[in-house]
Amino acid sequence: MKTPLISAKELEALLVDETNIIILDASPATNVSGLSSDLENLQIKGARKFNIKANFSDASSDFPNTIPSAKQFQEEARKLGIKKTSKIVVYDNLGVYTSPRVWWLFTTFGHSAVTVLDGGLPEWVAQGLPTEETAKKRVPLGNFIANQKEFAVVNFSMVKENTESTTALVVDARSAGRFNGTEPEPRAELASGSIPGSVNLPFTDVLEDGKFKSKEELKVILEPIFAEDKPLVFTCGSGLTACVILLASKLVDDTKDTSVYDGSWTEWVQLYKEETDEEEGDSETKDEVLGETNQEEASKAEKLNEDEDLNNEEISREEEE
Repeated sequence: MKTPLISAKELEALLVDETNIIILDASPATNVSGLSSDLENLQIKGARKFNIKANFSDASSDFPNTIPSAKQFQEEARKLGIKKTSKIVVYDNLGVYTSPRVWWLFTTFGHSAVTVLDGGLPEWVAQGLPTEETAKKRVPLGNFIANQKEFAVVNFSMVKENTESTTALVVDARSAGRFNGTEPEPRAELASGSIPGSVNLPFTDVLEDGKFKSKEELKVILEPIFAEDKPLVFTCGSGLTACVILLASKLVDDTKDTSVYDGSWTEWVQLYKEETDEEEGDSETKDEVLGETNQEEASKAEKLNEDEDLNNEEISREEEE
């Protein structure tokens, strides 16, 4: 498990020799990309369910799939029987979709012995390897310890500041239509568009038939992005498919400085609008204050003019007398 990717045949062989491998099924119940699977009630034999939304996201967040605290992640990982020494293989039933998010979560919380099954459950089934009906399993509590890596996650303020500094290159995994604002967002309440200064790399561009393209093909795809020679910040709609293109980048160059904008477009478009509305509100208030001040000054000037006219009238009378 020296790379973040493993083939079905490699995993089959590894299961013969290794006893501390834990297979995690990260198949989503739903998705906004319009993908579907005919393997809904099937899992790799011995797999344990990794529920991103229910157990490995911050439920108190206003945004979907928000990374949980280290405490929450540690507790939930232990419930799955994961130990400090566990070797983890994660897959999903769409080929490659949510599994890179799980890989990224574990690496972010300090566990490097984790890899993604290339092609996921469809590839495993295509190879005729053992499966079983999806079922919950009771497992002994693990002793996993979570230590979050610094700078693996960036927030709204950091991305907003980067639109001015352009220190990092923001890479968006959504479709070209959503990125360019010519197609609607799957979340109806959100406008489509993109973060200023960001570039587009649809996650589907790094995949073929549910598996990652070859390293040589990925090099060509990623060359314009790597040519910028900047740290890379990956984003998407809600932080899931950003991890697909992040993993693709690691397959080409695992030394590259990478992070995920966890709130992604869902957070950006809402918080940016709120800030803009507040700034406009402050501007209107300032205009009102300035308007009132101008009116007061005009009234004072008018009063001075009236007083001056009265004084002139009195002087004229005195001269006549």
